[in-house]
Amino acid sequence: MNGYTAVWKLRFINGLQYRSAAYAGVATQLFFGFIFIMVFIAFYSHSTSQPPISLEQIVAYIWLQQIFLSFIMLWFRDPEIFELITSGNIAYELCRPCDIYPFWYSKLLAQRFSSAVLRCFPIMLVVFFLPEPYRLMPPPSFTGFILFFITLVLGLFLVVAISMLIYISVFWTLSPTGSTLMISIAGEFFAGLTFPIPFMPLWLQKIAYWLPFRWTADFPFRVYSGHIPVEEALVGIGMQAGWLAVLVLFGKWLLRIALRRVVVQGG
Repeated sequence: MNGYTAVWKLRFINGLQYRSAAYAGVATQLFFGFIFIMVFIAFYSHSTSQPPISLEQIVAYIWLQQIFLSFIMLWFRDPEIFELITSGNIAYELCRPCDIYPFWYSKLLAQRFSSAVLRCFPIMLVVFFLPEPYRLMPPPSFTGFILFFITLVLGLFLVVAISMLIYISVFWTLSPTGSTLMISIAGEFFAGLTFPIPFMPLWLQKIAYWLPFRWTADFPFRVYSGHIPVEEALVGIGMQAGWLAVLVLFGKWLLRIALRRVVVQGG
């Protein structure tokens, strides 16, 4: 376990070096946050029926997307791992005295965490002090905040577990483009990042609830805003943990099969 912790620390420290990209990302995410909120303000001001979620909760939903973008986006990837697989340099990974799955998992986790650390605090310093209706309001209770923190961390672990399936698929496809696009687009939609899940038709909501993507973003953000009550949040945490166990076990099994059949430089 110490080896995987060391890998995490090294990748985390390395990720903190990209400050210019992070600051540019902060400006971009603030810009898109304002644009999305303006769209919803216009929608709510002309709505003739009761929306399924309040404007204040939608504002929190959008700002949390921007603050923790590195936690939730499936297109956030590590080109180095793709290059290892497609170039044949995976042979060097096979020589390491460690299990490849937790080794890569630790690297991906640190990469996302370092990117979020650089971006989240500057954005929070802005959005907590904006005038209404653009201001990000705090959770309705301290219990809600604790539950949000737990669900956010579990959601991050879930995103990395899903991302691992994208990397493993490249052992068969030999190109990351197809699997990255398909899983990222489907994941973004069913995670509620295209538009919040409460606005979907009921039949589509039921599909989203049975897929793992919703538990990575939609669930923790609605826990924060109070749209999901405490009792439902506790049940949802169990669902997150269950999905995490399933995806990790499936990913390890799939990687084991891939490594048995991998061919490096023709043999």
